Amino acid sequence: MRPIAFRVRDHEFTWDPGRPRALIMGIVNVTPDSFADGGRFLEAEAAYAHALALAAEGADLIDVGAESTRPGSSGISAAEERDRLLPVLERLLREPPCPISVDTSKPDVAEAALALGAHMVNDVTGLAGGPALARVCARHGAGLGLVHMRGTPRTMQEAPHYDDLLGEVREWLAAAVAEAEAAGVAPEAICVDPGVGFGKTVTHNLTLLKRIDALAPLGKPVLVGPSRKSFIGALLGVPPAERLEGTLAACIAAVHAGAQILRVHDVGAVRRAVRVAEAIRDAPDGEDALDPRRSRG
Repeated sequence: MRPIAFRVRDHEFTWDPGRPRALIMGIVNVTPDSFADGGRFLEAEAAYAHALALAAEGADLIDVGAESTRPGSSGISAAEERDRLLPVLERLLREPPCPISVDTSKPDVAEAALALGAHMVNDVTGLAGGPALARVCARHGAGLGLVHMRGTPRTMQEAPHYDDLLGEVREWLAAAVAEAEAAGVAPEAICVDPGVGFGKTVTHNLTLLKRIDALAPLGKPVLVGPSRKSFIGALLGVPPAERLEGTLAACIAAVHAGAQILRVHDVGAVRRAVRVAEAIRDAPDGEDALDPRRSRG
């Protein structure tokens, strides 16, 4: 198999399909109503400082969002989203510590962010609004993340049902990829996300994390965002602030199943846990492990 590539403007990431090293995407929520951090970074200066802190912890990319997509949320106007987002990006993109992604589904918000120099758009609707957003990304040479979502954030958790979970998610993402490429987005500028938490039951989420390999036929890097989500709370009976261990377990499982990018709040902890998990995955098997010429420690 050929290496998988992902290009976001002038940055390119590549993965050996046999032993990929997962990238860590840090989350910055510039919202008053995020399920995970509840408005802590609504002010531009606080969001900017948090982004720098995540980069210092080892984030390979940072995803900045100004509209909550938690279950039940109803959305905000493009004007309000820009008002929250652009002051942060103006600071952050002067000397970006790493490639910057913008979490939006609105073409005019994406246009404003990319005009400032953002490197990628992460669309949780997977182009459900049509190809306009993809055309904006193509014009700027930006990366595009396509997330599977059934319904909208307001309705997505109303009794989600699939006859063939893996097949339906894969086919839906394949159609979104085709739409993006038809709009001019370069094939190597697209990543896909199975949408953990977006129109899924607890069991759906667990199956998707276990079977990331089911998306391999798409030939795109797979981004997964399990961080602090409600399925972890359902399993452990804990609020978002106490879901670190569950997040680490989900991220390690995703890496072993083939995920290339992990979108998380706790960058440092996830990075350390994943590097150890990757070392275990890549350790020699059988008799090779007993070879005295190999280093110990």
